[in-house]
This record gives sequence, C-alpha cells and structure tokens, in this order.
Amino acid sequence: MDMSDARGARERLVVVGGDAAGMSAASAARRLRGPDELEIVALERGHFTSYSACGIPYWVGGDVTDRDRLIARTPEEHRARDIDLRLRTEVTELDPARGRVRARDLASGTESWTSYDHLVIATGARPVRPELPGMDAPGVHGVQTLDDGQALLDTLAATRGRRAVVVGAGYIGVEMAEAMIKRGYEVTVVNRGREPMATLDPDMGRLVHRAMEGMGITMVNDAEVTGLLTGDDGRVRAVVTEQAEYPADVVVLGIGVRPETTLARAAGLPLGEHGGLLTDRSMRVRGHENVWAGGDCVEVLDLVSGQQRHVPLGTHANKHGQIIGANVGGGYATFPGVVGTAVSKVCDLEIARTGLREKDARRVGLRFESVTVESTSRAGYYPNAAPMTVKMLAELRTGRLLGVQIVGREGAGKRVDIAAVALTAGMTVEQMTALDLGYAPPFSPVWDPVLVAARKATAKVGAAV
Repeated sequence: MDMSDARGARERLVVVGGDAAGMSAASAARRLRGPDELEIVALERGHFTSYSACGIPYWVGGDVTDRDRLIARTPEEHRARDIDLRLRTEVTELDPARGRVRARDLASGTESWTSYDHLVIATGARPVRPELPGMDAPGVHGVQTLDDGQALLDTLAATRGRRAVVVGAGYIGVEMAEAMIKRGYEVTVVNRGREPMATLDPDMGRLVHRAMEGMGITMVNDAEVTGLLTGDDGRVRAVVTEQAEYPADVVVLGIGVRPETTLARAAGLPLGEHGGLLTDRSMRVRGHENVWAGGDCVEVLDLVSGQQRHVPLGTHANKHGQIIGANVGGGYATFPGVVGTAVSKVCDLEIARTGLREKDARRVGLRFESVTVESTSRAGYYPNAAPMTVKMLAELRTGRLLGVQIVGREGAGKRVDIAAVALTAGMTVEQMTALDLGYAPPFSPVWDPVLVAARKATAKVGAAV
C-alpha cells in the first residue's frame, strides 16, 4: 500500500525515530513552519518518545521512582503540536531514490509506504550483544530504551535469586552495577579490559576499579566471556569465561553500543569506519540533499584529533535535532563537532573525561606529556573536602591541551567542564593557568585542581622542549 498521497504545495517531513534527535528535529521544524506549509510524520517502533535514556540506570536503581519522570514530552504533547506521531511503527526500508520509507504497524502487521520531501534518520544505537551461546536467553538484558528498562525491571520483580552479572565496564556497565547494588543484588562485573572504564587511561581506570571493589562489587578484569549457561527452565544461570563460571540470576549487558544503521546501510547511505552515518556540518547526509541524520546513529568530528568518532550522548542528539529542524524549517545552523566530554558515577565516585586519552593521541601521531595530580574538592581545612585525581595531557612544543581525566568524590566530575571549554577554545595549558575561576573554601582550594594540573603540565612541557 502506498501512502504517498497528494499534498498540494505542502511539504512532508518524515522522521524515523522518536527520541532525542528525531523529536527535537520535528519540534524545531514545527516552530519555524506551520502545518499549512509542512506536514510532519514521526515513526517510532517503541511505546515512548522524547525520554532520557541516560536516566534509565537511575530508574532501575530506584533513584528515579517514576518512569514518566524520564519523559520530556509525551506523544500527546507532540500530537498537540500538529506532529503526526505513530508509535509501534517500525520502519523496514528506506528508499532515497524514490523519496519514501516503508513501515510496519506492529499491532496489525500491515506495511505501507510513506513519501517524503525531507527525511530525518534518528535510529539511535543498539546495545552490543555478542553472538555467543545463551546470549538471547530470558534474564539477559541490554539497556538502551525505556522499553528495555521496563523489561529489566519486570525481570527483577519476577526473579527470586539475588545474583547479578554485568558484562562490560564502560559507562553503562558501571552505572548498571551501581543500580544492581542498590537493588540489593550481589554484583559481579566481567570486563575484557585491563581496568574498568576504557574511556579512561588504565592508570585512572584502576582508581575506579578500587572504588568499585570498596563498594562490594566483584571486579573481574582481563576476562573474555565465551558464553552463557541456562537452566532447565531455559533462563540464564551463569556467565562463562575461559577461566571461570559466574552464577547469575540476571545478566545486564554493558558492553557498549553501536550505531543503529542497518536501514541506512541497506539503502546505500554513506557510513564511517565506526558504522555511523556521515553528515556535513548541517547534519545533512553526505551526497543526499533531502536526507538528514542525527543522534547516536551518526559519526561526528573530534575537534582535538581531527578524526571522525561515534559519541552516543543525549546532549549531542538534542543539538543535532535542533540543527536539523532549523535547516528543514528554512533557517541555518551547523554542528561544529565535539571534544569528547562525558561524566558518570558509580555510587559516590565521580568519573569524568574530555579530549584524548594517551592511546588516542598516539594513534593520530601527537607527541605529548602527561601529568597526574591529587587534590581536594574544597579547601583542605573545610569540612567534607573530598579527594580527587586529575590527569592532563599537553602537546609537546605547543603546550596545547589535549585531554583531561578526573576521578574523585563529590565535586570532582563537573570540573571537567573547565577543560572542555579550554579544549574547544584551543587553549594551551599555560593559558589555562591564568583562568579566572571562582574561588571560596566551600567550593575549591585556592588553586583549583584542574589549574594545578595545568601548572604542572606547563612546567613539564617547557622542560621537554
């Protein structure tokens, strides 16, 4: 069935994916162009729209008690803005040559084509699920969407045992380990890397490792999962590595995510080395005038390394959507790139990074010096001053800041924003030492820990020249 009905002079925007990037694009375009000029159709295969995927671990852990608090805008609110939002509708094919998409109504199973003048691909990312024995057994959960989070909570409510194994120790892995601890589970994290948080250098990841063990989490590093065992009822009962077997009543996959570009690949759209769609700075898919893409399904420019990266974060997705909506709506906006800033926490330990790790800098041919300093979140004499460790990388000869990693207690994580601004501005570590940051004993020492690291890096780069 072809739904590409006659629309007169009115254009149609079709959005594939109803979360941050897709619905931000739809909303921004609607603000600029009314329904008489632009029809907007949004197709979402799940039950929810415009929600915070980043908040799912905190909902699972009980910090957020109501699922609906994670929803920024309901389907009814979008429809009230003249957006034709169709839930439980899965797009099965993109046809850029003919300007149309095919979608299946998941309730009825019927399929139909919808034509477009502008297409937004916002299909997000999918959790990595290795093709190993038992990986699809009941009790094994990836966590990427609200539907995934609800499925995990349903499993926890129906499970008598209290043993959880988290596979992977990236952002999702450590956050889900904390969520399981808060749920009263005995938690084991099985990680293939030397240390948790591969987004940090191993020496900083070691700090996370020690803190997690101090919280009662069993860390198993340098361990490759070879399969999952199931019981007589078919449910998962253990995670197996080459060295050992770890009993599990529930398994959470925290291995990471990949761009969900299956449809884009089948349609012949350009993909990068990480599997994400390639766009220009206006978020238009390269070589396709009326096709746009944003969010976790695209690759972005790293402003520090000059390379393309896949950085799945809600902050970027919302910006991409705003930019796409502005351009479809007749305005003009661009996305310059990222510096790779991210923060997380496991219990009371805050973890932050921005810019390049040591191996990132080496991979793109940069020579650098690195320094590590230990300081506190407040003046040392002020009550509840918490420790933090700051690692900083600076380029040889130029002194250009290349990256910062921070691990510490309360007040540590958001300090990475200082470095993120400095990276975006292309500052040297010497220039950073003169930054006029706010100071009072309840907030920082006289020399903020980030500036202490900048001073030490300045001296080391100067000595190396």
